[in-house]
Amino acid sequence: MVQSFAKLQAHLVFSTKARRPVLADWIRDPLHAYMATVLQNLGCVVVLINSVEDHVHLLFDLGRTASTSQAVQDVKSASSKWLKTQGAAFTTFAWQTGYGAYAVSESNVDAVRQYIAGQREHHRKISFQEEYRELMRRNGIKFDEQFGWD
Repeated sequence: MVQSFAKLQAHLVFSTKARRPVLADWIRDPLHAYMATVLQNLGCVVVLINSVEDHVHLLFDLGRTASTSQAVQDVKSASSKWLKTQGAAFTTFAWQTGYGAYAVSESNVDAVRQYIAGQREHHRKISFQEEYRELMRRNGIKFDEQFGWD
């Protein structure tokens, strides 16, 4: 085969440090756009980014030459640096150390897109911690609560 092809869709989730509710409504759209640009620069195709006050969900096609860890590192690092330039409320901003990254089958993309789009309503009923535990369970990942939160 002369060419290389890949279609790897990822659902990425991470929170603000200590789940601080600092992602105000006015910063979300510019933050999502900034994150999308970072991912696009890695050759990733962004499907949807959405957030609430204390965490963000990203759905994207991982670029053929990008690794999951590189995409996570780049989007978290660049967006953290960018947020720190957005006013006094963000001068000490940080993302949590860890993240959850999950493979999404083509047949499930629309369901994951709807799930991410409905975050505000979803979190009226369930906390980030409960949501994260459920994502880990659904994806067959053993999760040690002792090391799960920072």
